[in-house]
Amino acid sequence: MKRIAVIGGGITGITTAYSLAKRGYDVSVFEKNRYAAMETSFANGGQLSASNAEVWNNWQTIIKGLKWMMRADAPLLVNPKPSWHKLSWFAEFMGAIPQYADNTTETARLAITARDYLFQWARDEGIDFDLKKKGILHIYRDKAGFDHAANVSKLLAAGGLERRAVTPEEMRSIEPTLAGTYYGGFFTESDATGDIHKFTFGLARAAERLGMSPFYEHDVKDVGASDSHAWVVADNGEGERRHTFDGIVICAGTGSRALAAKLGDRVNVYPVKGYSITVQLDDERSRASAPEVSLLDDETKIVTSRLGDDRFRVAGTAEFNGFNRDIRADRIRPLTDWVEQCFPGVSTRRVVPWAGLRPMLPNMMPKVGSGHLPTVFYNTGHGHLGWTLSAATAELLADAVEGANAAESVSVSH
Repeated sequence: MKRIAVIGGGITGITTAYSLAKRGYDVSVFEKNRYAAMETSFANGGQLSASNAEVWNNWQTIIKGLKWMMRADAPLLVNPKPSWHKLSWFAEFMGAIPQYADNTTETARLAITARDYLFQWARDEGIDFDLKKKGILHIYRDKAGFDHAANVSKLLAAGGLERRAVTPEEMRSIEPTLAGTYYGGFFTESDATGDIHKFTFGLARAAERLGMSPFYEHDVKDVGASDSHAWVVADNGEGERRHTFDGIVICAGTGSRALAAKLGDRVNVYPVKGYSITVQLDDERSRASAPEVSLLDDETKIVTSRLGDDRFRVAGTAEFNGFNRDIRADRIRPLTDWVEQCFPGVSTRRVVPWAGLRPMLPNMMPKVGSGHLPTVFYNTGHGHLGWTLSAATAELLADAVEGANAAESVSVSH
């Protein structure tokens, strides 16, 4: 197995292609957009956040979701219109509640591993992506939120992550521009932020230098596989063409479920919409008033990152509304309001809104590894931690491909 097709040119597809190309595989990436990282990997919250590894599978999330269902500006919004996909997803989500602690710890462990790979790749390939290694500060307005975070910290510590509780006074010394009254916070010095689009685009160029073949502006219409090979039918605007490979990796984000079904596998990814705004820091006062340290406001589920001198990214909310990609004003407004409340010196006169669909599996863990056929692999379903986990899952995927290769060689030699 030497020729591998990767479906999807977002952060998971490109990191997968890079890991495979580094190991000598002949990799082809199929992406319907003109460039890499043009959809969910375009304008996320910017955090490389092992400290945000807590999975959502707990009763607290379900209670909040029910309470917020009729609030258009709620941090978590579920469209009550039923569908089999949504109902099956939520049933499995509730079924994964007993794994909450183990999955949170394992996600933290994966995130720490991923961070080391990602930083090394950026150094090796000279990728400038507005990296800031200034930590992430979780902020809490009440004792209940703070106490819950203290319990989460124990699970993160079991995965190898150090984060410490901080008083309101310490919070202001960590990030002096933060306004408002808080009960306390938790600070993770080892976390970082950056521009996911710049990183993914730079890594795609690096993968090309290693021999990766980019099939941009190729809309995948069909996929298939057997025990010995796999194929992709893609349309480049001038007609459909069939491409044959030794193996295929599905990294197609929210499109992974439909492709997996064609390959005989069930991958119950649901699209969970998230929103962001990029605040343009055009004047000196705004630049001085915007934070340098990344924040996560647990109550509002809002995260921030400072991207260079003149951009401030603010992202959050989760919306279960199918494949709807509309940018709703009533979902963007809370992000702008939050900036004005927490950083009153920042002008919100020039704000760029965005929405993307996070590919989430019910247990909040990515699917990484082989399908039921020996030529089919998956690296998808990373949810809200796609960038944070991507480098580690790409290496795990490459390990799985190499393992399949070794097994194939053994069977041939016999």
